[in-house]
Amino acid sequence: MAAAGGAAAEPEPEPPRRGPTEGEEAAAAELAAELAARRSAEARRLVLSPRRLWGPLPAGLSQWFPALEVLDVSGTGLAELGEELLALPRLHTLLAKNNRLGGPGSLPKALGQAPLSRSLRVLNLSGNRFAELPPALLGLRGLQSLSLGGNRLHGIPPDIQELRSLEFLYLGGNFITSIPPELANLPSLSSLVLCDNKIQSIPPQLAQLHSLRSLSLHNNLLTYLPREILNLVHLEELSLRGNPLVVRFVRDLTYNPPSLQELAGRTIKTRNVPYAPSDLPENLVRYLSLASNCPNPKCGGVYFDSCVRQIKFVDFCGKYRIPLMHYLCSPECSSPCSSASQSSTSQSESDSEDEASVAARRMQKVLLG
Repeated sequence: MAAAGGAAAEPEPEPPRRGPTEGEEAAAAELAAELAARRSAEARRLVLSPRRLWGPLPAGLSQWFPALEVLDVSGTGLAELGEELLALPRLHTLLAKNNRLGGPGSLPKALGQAPLSRSLRVLNLSGNRFAELPPALLGLRGLQSLSLGGNRLHGIPPDIQELRSLEFLYLGGNFITSIPPELANLPSLSSLVLCDNKIQSIPPQLAQLHSLRSLSLHNNLLTYLPREILNLVHLEELSLRGNPLVVRFVRDLTYNPPSLQELAGRTIKTRNVPYAPSDLPENLVRYLSLASNCPNPKCGGVYFDSCVRQIKFVDFCGKYRIPLMHYLCSPECSSPCSSASQSSTSQSESDSEDEASVAARRMQKVLLG
């Protein structure tokens, strides 16, 4: 698990693999004999008591327990699950926490093609040694809950979007530094846990997770949140404690002057200059369609590539104020140069803040302390 504030220690190198000792071979044989004696054609749940095992699941498990639906092998020391897992077509819950999984061959390669890929709903691999999300997991299209907390993950592959049925994703306590925008393509995701990592920013695309109800981001390196997060209208719990944004905020008003193309595009949009697709090259028509409106209601301007990044505090639940990223079309929208413009800007900021506060009140919990 990472230290508070996302300052996680680097993982220890993987020790060299060794062969089983006589004691481990004896324990495996003892387990096989025990399971054979407990065989049941109707048993739906099997929990292997914590013990030091070597090698994959015992051969014959699927024959002894053909109706198995829940299998718990947590804390048994397994370094691989083996092909026997594929012969459990009714299995919907697999708990394999706190083992030695993570090396080559930990999961069977055919996992995504076996009948198990359709039946498995819950998979918990927390407390293992995975340095990356195993590609074999991406074939589990029926998976609803995936836990890989307390591993050695340094990233989230964009292909995670293939797990379209996922509702719960736990990746806390790893070494993740960034979140791929593709994570927003999980339509059923309702709980996302990314705490105790090294994440520095949140992609605005996460606002597309319309089913999201719980988002845990505590103990990371966040200094701001994207303004789009207010679009998560069903969000009930947001955990942010242990991030720099709780105790400080960053103002970055660096501004690159707009290009001649952008100035021309702004003029066309703000003055409503009429044009037809046949009047302009296709690339310019596409460019004009990318205009973003300045959030300052007193401005009415637009921008394309050149904008001012500003950190803006927004009230959450009337108790906490958190910084959201704010984009303006020019420095004048945030740094007035006259008293008249200052009055106008103050009013616009108030209006914008009121609007944000209304959206923010939809949240029920914001855990910063």
